[in-house]
Amino acid sequence: MRKIMQALAAGSVLWAAPGWADSDDIVKVRATGDVATTMSALEAAVEGAGATVFARVDHGAGAQGAGLELGPSQLLIFGNPKLGTPAMQANPLAGLFLPLKVLVYEDAGGQVWLAYEAPEETLDDLDGIDDDADYVARMTGALRKLTQAAAGG
Repeated sequence: MRKIMQALAAGSVLWAAPGWADSDDIVKVRATGDVATTMSALEAAVEGAGATVFARVDHGAGAQGAGLELGPSQLLIFGNPKLGTPAMQANPLAGLFLPLKVLVYEDAGGQVWLAYEAPEETLDDLDGIDDDADYVARMTGALRKLTQAAAGG
């Protein structure tokens, strides 16, 4: 009986845990350049739009430094308080998902992509944040514009 109860408890924890993003939640934009060039273009677009770049994380270099293999992959973390603050005012837990992030990576076939989670999906389960909130639409538009600018072609 104890094993059955433990299994039920474990299952309920997994069921209640937030779900991972599926392919519908992730927006991918095909890029024409390599990862470093595309990331530099994204960083320039972000700064040109008046947002703040908080970090540029080179996952590939980190893996290499640990003696592991990983294809080229970099993450840009950036934001604008005019967009993020209203979300955090509506629900402070939005701060777990902000600032915004865009991953630039090379897939197994050599194609470079920019990828990000759609803001309406990222913030969807937070009380007080509506999918149709102005700041969600503005985040979505900014991510679309910035990734398209960085993608080239």
